[in-house]
Amino acid sequence: MNETITVPTNGKHPSYLEYKGKYKGFLGWVLSTDHKRIGILYLVSILSFFLVGATFGFLLRLELIAPGRTIMDPQTYNSFFTLHGVIMVFLFVIPAIPAIFGNFFLPILIGARDVSFPRLNLLSWYLYIIGGLLAIISIIAPGGAADTGWTFYIPYSVRTGTNVIYALFAAFVLGFSSILTGINFVTTVHRLRAPGMTWFKTPLSVWSIYSTAWVQVLVTPIIGITLLLVVIERTFSVGLFDPALGGDPVLFQHLFWIYSHPAVYIMILPAMGIVSEIIPVFARRTIFGYKFIALSSVAIAFFGSLVWAHHMFTAGMSNTGQFIFSLLTMIVSIPSAIKVFNWTATLYKGSIELAPPLLYVLAFIFQFAIGGLTGVMLGILSIDIMVHDTSFVVAHFHYVMFGGTGFGIFAALHYWLPKMFGRMYNIKVAKSTFWLVFVGFNLLYFPMFIMGWLGMPRRYYDYLPEFHIYHLLSTIGSWILILGILIMFTNFIVALIRGKKITEKNIWGGETLEWTIDTPPIHENFLEIPTVHEAPYEYKQNETDIRQFQEVK
Repeated sequence: MNETITVPTNGKHPSYLEYKGKYKGFLGWVLSTDHKRIGILYLVSILSFFLVGATFGFLLRLELIAPGRTIMDPQTYNSFFTLHGVIMVFLFVIPAIPAIFGNFFLPILIGARDVSFPRLNLLSWYLYIIGGLLAIISIIAPGGAADTGWTFYIPYSVRTGTNVIYALFAAFVLGFSSILTGINFVTTVHRLRAPGMTWFKTPLSVWSIYSTAWVQVLVTPIIGITLLLVVIERTFSVGLFDPALGGDPVLFQHLFWIYSHPAVYIMILPAMGIVSEIIPVFARRTIFGYKFIALSSVAIAFFGSLVWAHHMFTAGMSNTGQFIFSLLTMIVSIPSAIKVFNWTATLYKGSIELAPPLLYVLAFIFQFAIGGLTGVMLGILSIDIMVHDTSFVVAHFHYVMFGGTGFGIFAALHYWLPKMFGRMYNIKVAKSTFWLVFVGFNLLYFPMFIMGWLGMPRRYYDYLPEFHIYHLLSTIGSWILILGILIMFTNFIVALIRGKKITEKNIWGGETLEWTIDTPPIHENFLEIPTVHEAPYEYKQNETDIRQFQEVK
């Protein structure tokens, strides 16, 4: 490693250790192997891609404000739809929490100075940027952006004349980034936990990221190979998936969903860990059922890898296969329900402080419950066949992914950003912004349940007049949601520039290790590696915690 620790000689306490690297300025960031700097690089790049993907989504909703053409033609609509999906899934929701908060806080949470493979960690960020640039190149290169949808379904993805290969390679490279991150986190959790930190003294967010890392390592190679085979199919016409050449398009669907359904848990599991971190802090209570929540993360990762074919009930499957995958879908809902019940039990009779992180967590629980219950509905054969490929599925997916994972990311930003940068955002603005985001989200997506139940197909450029009122409400909801997100990000940016400086170690009253070190954290995190004597979440309310919490509030 090129970094060193320098102890200032200006009379400051030795805990103010400064980062000193071989390079300065921009190169000091993009060539650094410090896990905190890499986490901040991911923060900037992932949120930038999020704004791009949200812009495409906003334009899609604007097109659907009324029947017929409004602002774009069908080809452009299909391209924007594909780019929105690819960016939001592969560049935002999947990497966000592990890459940003996992990189920054996982070593701190387990009492380590860095991840096991710092250079590999930096390489994963390079691959992420390369994958993102390939996705952007697909827009501006001759031929136009891919128009297949983010699932790249065969046979259309081997026959369209658009730049599908760029988009496929983008997802392929991003898969490598995900694998390297997973390998790093699994090794770090196994090898670098602080003395005394047994498995059941490990923070619940670490359990979630650890379970996610195993899924990243084991199933991501499947999608990488599958996307590479599609490139070969387009280039050499070998007849793997194209039925015109003797291939099997249903085989592609199996290979795609063997990865993409576990990818749902790559997205949601880290957000569940965030929820498990935040609730005990702002309820001032010990987490209810620590071991059940920890083991349920492993159970979700395991069973979630076995239910892929419930996406394919209408593709042609034996009655036995339909029964088995429907049953497994019901089983995977059990560990998810365990988490929800334990979270609500922790909140029961707690001394609750409705700080911005907890507001987003409560919205997460509400929206994830709706997404989860509708997911169980889609696991029932008779219902799934009726609403398959309707906007009901779109609503379910967004309630889980954005209403769940997206709100989990927003909760983590409000919870940990002051710790990361040592500056506090405006609490009143954050609370007001939450209501814009919450109302906008539900107004945007809940009407899709209704029109999907009534038969509105998904991915359609146009629609019948009877669906107009629902699309109009959804589009108005998108305006409110976008406004809330822009104000939220502005609040963060203003805080980083001229927000109130924070020097207290424990601004919220948390009990995990990041609240025992300086704000912002020093280079290599700890002056001495801590020894853990107690499990986290055993909250002991004392006068110092109360004073600091009231000051921040």
